Amino acid sequence: MEQLILEAIYRHMKDKKVVGSSQHGFTKGKSCLTNLINFYDEMTGLVDEGRAVDIVYLDFKQAFDTVSHSILIEKLMKYMLDEQTMRWIENWLNSQAQRVIVRHEV
Repeated sequence: MEQLILEAIYRHMKDKKVVGSSQHGFTKGKSCLTNLINFYDEMTGLVDEGRAVDIVYLDFKQAFDTVSHSILIEKLMKYMLDEQTMRWIENWLNSQAQRVIVRHEV
């Protein structure tokens, strides 16, 4: 079920051009490695030009667990996801039970 929701959100965000080309995390065809390669290319280019480069590393370990769910929902609503998807996300964030029912008729 989560995969279906992820695909719906990803498709919506892509269609609405919400995610910029610099986004690497949680983006199909991109990864931590593509981010590092891009970053390395940019920084070495600046150094080659004789420009100063400062780098700050941040650790966002478990960052999602500390995000305010109400703020996240509010931001997602601004991107006009459909009501059913938003309701599913809200329920999931509020730790409500999720289930899938498959009806099999003989």
